[in-house]
Amino acid sequence: MLFMVTIMHTMPPFSRITDPNLVKRIGEATALEVRATGIQYVFAPCIAVCRDPRWGRCYESYSEDHRIVQQMTEIIPGLQGDLHTGQKGVPFVAGKTKVAACAKHFVGDGGTLRGMNANNTVVNSNGLLSIHMPAYYDAVNKGVATVMVSYSSLNGLKMHANKKLITGFLKNKLKFKGIVISDFLGVDWITTPLHANYSHSVNSAVTAGIDMIMGSSNLTELVDVLTSQVKRKLIPMRRINDAVERILRVKFTMGLFEDPMADHSLANKLGCKEHRELAREAVRKSLVLLKNGENADKPLLPLPKKAKRILVAGTHADNLGYQCGGWTITWQGLNSNNLTIGTTILTAVKNTVDPTTKVIYNENPDTNFINSSRFDYAIVVIGETPYAEGYGDSTNLTIAEPGLSTMENVCGLVKCVVVVVSGRPVMMQPFVGEIDALVAAWLPGTEGQGVADVLFGDYGFTGKLARTWFRTVDQLPMNVGDPHYDPLYAFGFGLTTKPNKQL
Repeated sequence: MLFMVTIMHTMPPFSRITDPNLVKRIGEATALEVRATGIQYVFAPCIAVCRDPRWGRCYESYSEDHRIVQQMTEIIPGLQGDLHTGQKGVPFVAGKTKVAACAKHFVGDGGTLRGMNANNTVVNSNGLLSIHMPAYYDAVNKGVATVMVSYSSLNGLKMHANKKLITGFLKNKLKFKGIVISDFLGVDWITTPLHANYSHSVNSAVTAGIDMIMGSSNLTELVDVLTSQVKRKLIPMRRINDAVERILRVKFTMGLFEDPMADHSLANKLGCKEHRELAREAVRKSLVLLKNGENADKPLLPLPKKAKRILVAGTHADNLGYQCGGWTITWQGLNSNNLTIGTTILTAVKNTVDPTTKVIYNENPDTNFINSSRFDYAIVVIGETPYAEGYGDSTNLTIAEPGLSTMENVCGLVKCVVVVVSGRPVMMQPFVGEIDALVAAWLPGTEGQGVADVLFGDYGFTGKLARTWFRTVDQLPMNVGDPHYDPLYAFGFGLTTKPNKQL
């Protein structure tokens, strides 16, 4: 208990939470696979600072703390290549194996009221500059090619119409020379309902400093409205020239005019073993062990590989779609299990245990089944179902049934480790006392083997929480440093284990 209290009141070194080199290598692998498809541009990274996990995009954010988000901008040189010139703010893409990156969503998208997607962020200038803006300094200094504007508002003003911040701060103060791009239909949403006063929206967005418009309710209308406003000098020609210059600068930097087509020699990089091993490493290192037995003398993890019978249960134990979350194959992700290639946590467990160990899988076992089977221990995998953007906004952050019932049934009768697959902290306080071990697995994607690697001790747990795990949603928003800070698990918390090759 003394150790826990110490952790809660001591800010951990960020080197223990972040691994900038790992995220850079992920960027490098992503660039190769994207280029292999013929695409030269990615809408990443999201450098939002999520201050409320009720936000449906919280899993796109690296942390509630801007210093972690700043460190993780190292994915930009992974995607684009290392910037060797001293020209800060100038976009840089290093050849045919790299892609243009996009820092998003400028700015304050992670601080909206009640965590509602595209809502209003109310913050003073000090809060804006000290929490939400710092990662943009790093992104611009690392040569990010593009910046995407946020759907959200800042103190009541739609960011897509915020000339003071887009032109005045990003372009003039930070000296950003790349493309400022709108979000999808972001211009149309300047007025409510969508497209209500399109002429006003186009004028507001373009004069604010947006160079490239992504999506329009009516593309012909956009061209006509924009042309008309330029001819009537409602939009100055110098604003059009600035936009064109920025777009051409990025395209020339990328070499698109010389090499516009896909490089077929990169096709063997798609889903290659090396990249899947990298993803597996990322899963191992990102897992956070929140509980391991009642005290240090009686840990449950690492689990023994050799046992008579073990139970694997839960809605998320054998579902790749659930492991991957939103933005996978489809916008809202997959509720089905067979539309992508990978390893589920159940399969990973079977791959890892001793050949003599019998693995019994039952997604939602009743108490009679559990009592009659005499399991040595159980692994219960539950969590959130996939979502993206506002569809993931949640006021209660609860795990849907039958996940909770499965956990209570199993953990009430047999030693169990609960693995939570989610994009953010979820409501766990009422159940922590009933379970023996608790692991935050986040969204392990296709590489469920990385979860088994650590559960069974081939590697130790090393991950630390990059965001606060709340007790109740009534505490939200609650971030490290707040006067009312009283979390279930504090920012920076994470138990560790040592590898045990003998298990």
